[in-house]
Amino acid sequence: MKIGLLCSIVRKEEKLLIEELRGRGLDFQVLDDRELIFRLNARHMDFDVVLERCVNHSRALYALKVLNDWGIPTVNRFEVADVCGNKFLTTNALVRNRVPSPKTMLAFTPESALQAIEELGYPVVLKPAVGSWGRLLSKINDREAAEAILEHKEVLGSYHHSIFYIQEYIPKAGRDIRSFVVGDETICAIYRYSSHWITNTARGGKAENCPVTGDLNRLSLGAAKAVGGGIVAIDLFESDQGLLVNEVNYTMEFRNSIDTTGVNIPAKVIDYVLQAGKKQ
Repeated sequence: MKIGLLCSIVRKEEKLLIEELRGRGLDFQVLDDRELIFRLNARHMDFDVVLERCVNHSRALYALKVLNDWGIPTVNRFEVADVCGNKFLTTNALVRNRVPSPKTMLAFTPESALQAIEELGYPVVLKPAVGSWGRLLSKINDREAAEAILEHKEVLGSYHHSIFYIQEYIPKAGRDIRSFVVGDETICAIYRYSSHWITNTARGGKAENCPVTGDLNRLSLGAAKAVGGGIVAIDLFESDQGLLVNEVNYTMEFRNSIDTTGVNIPAKVIDYVLQAGKKQ
């Protein structure tokens, strides 16, 4: 079996995956998306399966679409990346599949966005529909802040700033949960602690092992199925309504979760990739 590892840069996660591939004596090739050229008129790549690990969402989407149209299995598939890479599409998928998630509104003008914010009630969280690592998130506590931020987004003027994705704020008591799903198994989960309301470990949040309870497993698998399955990380909030799924990540980071959980995440990932390649 020939495996492709599609990535932008070789981070700690990719190094761990490469170590796992080498340790098993598998035939693989690193595909640097900065150097790739797809000649669209004829298939010119020969892989049994490609594991996508791009940092850039647009590059991931386009590459996965080409590979899938050529009949090359990918982990994850284009459709999964498309849904998970867009918070609006993710929320729609969760709602459609009746997976509990925070109340969310969508608006297209500052005026309608302000109306939506006030309907939800302060505080709210304003997010870009496309983005990661907690960037460009705004917690809005009152009308003055809402008016100022909406004006700034209007002046910025790009497409992503003209779509207003507004979510109710869920008090997190200093932590949230990230679970890791590989295929039909929730392999592990972590608590992410931070004194800041954004708890991403990429932003300094601290990880601690979180037991995978029956409820957490059910919601994690339900969220993964809603977006199309594969290998995903689920972000969840603990609320007075129970667990709520906030986001689903399709190119999950796991460097801070291996020692924390005691689970060999790279091995689980490669096991799944091999299964995907055999199904071809």
